[in-house]
Amino acid sequence: MNVRVRLFASLREIFKSPYLEVELPDGATVADLVEVIREEAPHLGRGGRFHVTINKDFVDMDAILHDGDEVAIFPPVGGGEERKKFWLTAEPLSLDEVASLVTAPEVGGVVLFSGTVRGVTGDLRTEYLEYEAYVEMAEAKLAAIGDEVRRKWPQVLDIAIVHRIGRVEVTESSVMIAVAAAHRDGIFDACAYAIDRLKHIAPIWKKEVTPNGDFWVEGPVDETSPPVVEM
Repeated sequence: MNVRVRLFASLREIFKSPYLEVELPDGATVADLVEVIREEAPHLGRGGRFHVTINKDFVDMDAILHDGDEVAIFPPVGGGEERKKFWLTAEPLSLDEVASLVTAPEVGGVVLFSGTVRGVTGDLRTEYLEYEAYVEMAEAKLAAIGDEVRRKWPQVLDIAIVHRIGRVEVTESSVMIAVAAAHRDGIFDACAYAIDRLKHIAPIWKKEVTPNGDFWVEGPVDETSPPVVEM
């Protein structure tokens, strides 16, 4: 059987391609696929942590592959809603535009979060960030976060999440979240939850570019994260 493997961030750079076409025997698992990839890139080494999805669903090493599956492999990342409130864009973000997505006559309060690019972190100087994403899956995960927020905070009337991709300059916004409700109670917590979940489950990665070189920033992994495989 044949599967198509999508590569992102550091793996895409290692293989110098966003895709691999891999032939495997029937009944092969993700673990078998990982071994084939290691054979094709012996310099990859072992011990790296990566998420794997099959047809946009997170899986572990024992998952069985089928002919025609689309597999995505990527580093940890640092339904029900309309797509227009959850999207990725290469264009600059606007707080007014994002707020307008959740504003309505019944809304009495909107909490807005804007995550901006820092130029200084301790002794580290950042020139700009470069964001990469598995766009189709990332937008679906942003919408899923919106659903989670509504379930946990029933008072939330609406939510929008927009994230940048591509080059983002220092002081520019890389992500904006708007949460709306009739009253302010709870919506600050709801907004904080949304950005925390985004960093755990949305397949969006950033490369930090400094005067001394660049590096990919790996996201957090804990008990709330999707399954992780080692490569």
